[in-house]
Parts: sequence; C-alpha cells; structure tokens
Amino acid sequence: GQVLAKPGSVKQHTKFKAEVYVLSKEEGGRHTPFFANYRPQFYFRTTDVTGIIQLPEGTEMVMPGDNIEMTVELINAIAVEEGTKFSIR
Repeated sequence: GQVLAKPGSVKQHTKFKAEVYVLSKEEGGRHTPFFANYRPQFYFRTTDVTGIIQLPEGTEMVMPGDNIEMTVELINAIAVEEGTKFSIR
C-alpha cells in the first residue's frame, strides 16, 4: 500500500514484536493451533503482506483463544508505527 506522510515522519519496518489474541472458533477465529514459522497474511490499514511468525522460546504452538507475544518478519517493508493495529488471517 501507499502512504502519504511528511518525509522522515514514518519508517518502514519488516520485523516487529506484537501482543496478539487469537480468536477462538466461537468468536469467528481459528479452529486449529498454529506453530512457529506459520506464514499468514497481515492486514494493516488498506494493505496486506505475508509474514513469518516466530514464537517465544519454549512455546511449541498457539491455540485458538490464547494471548501470545510473537515476533513477526514481513516479506515486504511497510510503514508501521508502535501501536498500529492489524489483523492476521
């Protein structure tokens, strides 16, 4: 996606940490767990990009309904700031 901003006011990033709540089946979310290196689509504002999820050491899988802090590495850099909300599908 394209961003209209004052030059130098927003930086592009490919890697970030995020606190995520994974919706359960009853909430309209996942039916199954996911593991490290899962590659879903990340939706930021009007753009989407594939990202690779890294789980914290000692975490084997993430179940629907879990809260987790994860590291995400996007395949393309996007303009994102701390606190930016996104969806994972």
